[in-house]
Amino acid sequence: PTVTGFLHLGGLRTALYNYIFAKKNRGTFILRVEDTDQNRVVPGAAEGIEDMLDWAGIPPDESPRRGGSFGPYQQSHRLDLYRRASDALLEKGAAYRCFCTPQRLELLKKEALRSQQTPRYDNRCRHLSPTEVSEKLSQGLDWVVRFRLEKGVDPFRDLVYGWNKHEVADVEGDPVILKGDGFPTYHLANVVDDHYMGISHVLRGTEWLTSTSKHLLLYKAFGWDPPQFGHLPLLLNKDGGKLSKRQGDIFLERFAGDGYLPEALLDIITNCGSGFAEKQTGRTLEELISQFEIGRITTHSALLDLEKLPEFNRIHLTRHIENEGLRQKLIRELQVLVEHVYGDQRVDQEVLEKEYMERVLLLRKGHISFLKNLVSSDYSYLWVRPSVSREQLQAVSAEVDEIGKLVLGLMTRQVAVLTVEELNKDLRSLQKQTKETKYSSMMKLLRLALSGQQHGPSVAEMMVTLGPKEVCGRIHKALSS
Repeated sequence: PTVTGFLHLGGLRTALYNYIFAKKNRGTFILRVEDTDQNRVVPGAAEGIEDMLDWAGIPPDESPRRGGSFGPYQQSHRLDLYRRASDALLEKGAAYRCFCTPQRLELLKKEALRSQQTPRYDNRCRHLSPTEVSEKLSQGLDWVVRFRLEKGVDPFRDLVYGWNKHEVADVEGDPVILKGDGFPTYHLANVVDDHYMGISHVLRGTEWLTSTSKHLLLYKAFGWDPPQFGHLPLLLNKDGGKLSKRQGDIFLERFAGDGYLPEALLDIITNCGSGFAEKQTGRTLEELISQFEIGRITTHSALLDLEKLPEFNRIHLTRHIENEGLRQKLIRELQVLVEHVYGDQRVDQEVLEKEYMERVLLLRKGHISFLKNLVSSDYSYLWVRPSVSREQLQAVSAEVDEIGKLVLGLMTRQVAVLTVEELNKDLRSLQKQTKETKYSSMMKLLRLALSGQQHGPSVAEMMVTLGPKEVCGRIHKALSS
């Protein structure tokens, strides 16, 4: 990737397909950073990309941070290699020095646009004699190196799009491969690096498909065997438009900050695309690797419906809660969340204990899409014991003592696991034992005693989540206050 900003969903998808292809074929997944356009490099972006790949659970085997046998893995640290490669092409006559000024190139561009043609370089310096080149060099004129595009390109077999060829010389001028500042363009750098790093397969975005014939001409000029290329269809919004980067909507940092699990992102970006026998929600990374077949990638754009992402997250959060090891991590995260949100409300230490947190997670499993849902106002009763006076309860029903005793009796009798359905039945039976309290008033009284709130989940749901011990403690406290 380029290091012009944060890693977004399109970049994650490209990385993921490379990762699962590498792992499926017992290969090595390599992250090589393209930072040859120094004007567009954003400080910290390279580290951010690697951080996000680690967060997503698809860390590279070789990278700027991890190193490897074929480093450096940052193109700005490989300039000597590109210069030598450029010199070799100049010597062979496959490339030439171009002395055209930026002003001349701008005029060419404006003229083409005025006559409604695609701007292209007119290959003027291709025809300079060795004497003319020496003369210009002796004058100290600035120059770049351009590659001679030849007609009659060979077709190549793309792993996704099948047989392809693009007669680039018919539609493009000779491309710059080494700029005046000594930095290569992508075309030269990626060809040189793929060769010297022993790259066997490249999976990249479909926007590079038309450039591949140009890259293959470079391989041919060097006398090198190219890797196999597979171009991945675009990732688009569900309406077929481009994914919006404007508000940071598709950057991984945003999803991580919003509490999404990386598995949910990996699941949705493969679910909306292709490469698998069938569409299936809830796939793990191991399942993605085992089920992936590159021949199953279609050429249709992948339409991403981000409105479905919370549901994907719910599925993967449920799986995390069910897994003993992952559940312990969630408990620690939930403890931090509770202290952060409710720390100034004198949270009782008992509700921060592992056993209580674990019970809450297991009981809310499948009902929540995000861990942070558990610290929303609807669930505040879980973490903050209410301060409710006896007078407040009596204002709801004069039978406060009788109702309290009935519920305490019910809770002490409950030996089996509490369920919302059973509790609802039991509470209706208890209401019939009161003299004049309506069911709705009894529910209001219990909700107040248990949560101090007038709204929220059903009373039965509250009692199940709090558990018998906590329910009894809160009722005792309310009756005696």
